[in-house]
Amino acid sequence: MSEQRHDEKEEEKRGEKEEEKRHEKDRGWDEKWRHDPVRTITFAAILIWGGIVALIGNFVHNWDGWAIFFIGAGAIMIIKALVRLTPAYRRASGGSFVIGFILLGIGLGWLISWAYVWPIVLILIALLIIFRGLRRR
Repeated sequence: MSEQRHDEKEEEKRGEKEEEKRHEKDRGWDEKWRHDPVRTITFAAILIWGGIVALIGNFVHNWDGWAIFFIGAGAIMIIKALVRLTPAYRRASGGSFVIGFILLGIGLGWLISWAYVWPIVLILIALLIIFRGLRRR
């Protein structure tokens, strides 16, 4: 009889573990977004920026809205990366810097000239890589 109780307890524990795993999967995106306010705010800020640029584009003629959108989105990503350097929100920020530089380069390339902007973007990304390499030591 004790073996039967032991088996029942084992089965109950397995059931609880499986339930926990299912609960973890169900939380999914909502849980991730809730625990990372910087990502949520960044995503919302880019959407708001896009809406503002589109709205202004309805009133202003001969205006390159896409360039302005990319410049703003790049700036938002760079700000996100800078916020990630603070202790309260510390996480890897190198990718956000790279994406920010690229978005900024796309926008500036349309306004200025691709010939000048892309080398500067590449230099900034290379400096970021060097800085991160030196900082880890």
